[in-house]
Amino acid sequence: MSIGLIIQVHDGIVLAADSASTLTLTTAPIAGGATALNVYNNANKVANLFKGEPIGCVAYGAGSIGSASISTLLKDFRALLACGAGTTFHRESYTMEGVAEALTAFLMEHVRALPAPPANMRKTDLGVLLGGYSKENSGINSSLGEGWMIQIENGEAKPPLQLRKPDEVGITWGGEGDAISRIVLGFSEALPKVLESVVKQTEAVQQLVTMFRNTLQASIVFAPMPIQDAIDLAEWLVHSAIMFSRFKPGAPSVGGPIEIAAITKHEGFKWIRRKHYYAGDINPEYPS
Repeated sequence: MSIGLIIQVHDGIVLAADSASTLTLTTAPIAGGATALNVYNNANKVANLFKGEPIGCVAYGAGSIGSASISTLLKDFRALLACGAGTTFHRESYTMEGVAEALTAFLMEHVRALPAPPANMRKTDLGVLLGGYSKENSGINSSLGEGWMIQIENGEAKPPLQLRKPDEVGITWGGEGDAISRIVLGFSEALPKVLESVVKQTEAVQQLVTMFRNTLQASIVFAPMPIQDAIDLAEWLVHSAIMFSRFKPGAPSVGGPIEIAAITKHEGFKWIRRKHYYAGDINPEYPS
């Protein structure tokens, strides 16, 4: 899989991800697992969705839909927004909710076009964390950034979810986030299943998990945090996930270069760290 995260503070939004993409072979029924055949460390997961506008996203989960990589599909979507084709997007009055809905619809068009997979394989599992600022004349408070989550599970999309109110801050991550869960929440993502094996009442398990979260969670994101500190935090968390994946048993499915972008109201979308497959000095029209 991979790791992708979004950090929201009043100063702006930070998107970060690793670069690993795992080639797998399904070896068990839909409830089972898969064997990693190879891990590539140069996938692109962070994208600016409209050049010149403060809109960006980070993807995790599936590295492609059919024969198209997620990176290519996000750029295809960016091209649609730029020309206004097939969406209700208007550069002068868009909302982040509208962008989230349009991106969900766009991705699902490609998911539905896929042939039915074998009975022992899951359909597409993909997550996208979307961050940005709605336009001032959209009717939405545009002074603070917004975070949205798009989830496609087994080929079915959930309605886009706003991660938190614009005046609230925090971290949201997706993918192989066990390392980040241990650092931030204070316990492994596997804890609920462990509790279920001992405590048979679902409601009691949920109460215990909530109690653990409330008492063990580390407070490391605060509203006044400058954007540079949010960038440093994002880099550290993704690096921790990479090192955790490297040293635990199994294929290192989180890895490769870290990519980071920051989105602020006035500076817009800015790359902080980005990899290129081409050299900037011989491609002056595409500077590094």
